Amino acid sequence: MSSTPVNWFEIGSDRPDEVERFYADLFGWTFEERGGPGASYRQTAGGEQGIGGAIRAIGGDSPNYAIFYAEVADVAEACRRAEAADGRILVPLRSAPSGLTYAHLLDPSGNRLGVYTPPPATA
Repeated sequence: MSSTPVNWFEIGSDRPDEVERFYADLFGWTFEERGGPGASYRQTAGGEQGIGGAIRAIGGDSPNYAIFYAEVADVAEACRRAEAADGRILVPLRSAPSGLTYAHLLDPSGNRLGVYTPPPATA
């Protein structure tokens, strides 16, 4: 068993309404809007099995994508290790207002993946 769990996915789409309907029809998934104004981020809702995920509305020249995220202790270190293993950093380390940090990487064959560290726990 891996000590680096895959526990989130994200689907980036320039047609998020269509994509949401597709996954609802295919798997019965439901989504709740969690993004801010002009930044749609629809998280999966309900269910008790599998990993959570979201549909992110994208625009401009950004390509559509599907990505999985692995939880790591240190995003910067994971980026260094990816480059040492002949991967590339596609989206450098970023922090969300919540304190979550993440980056997008490319493996040697061009597959996109994400790494993240959750926000610190609050007492």
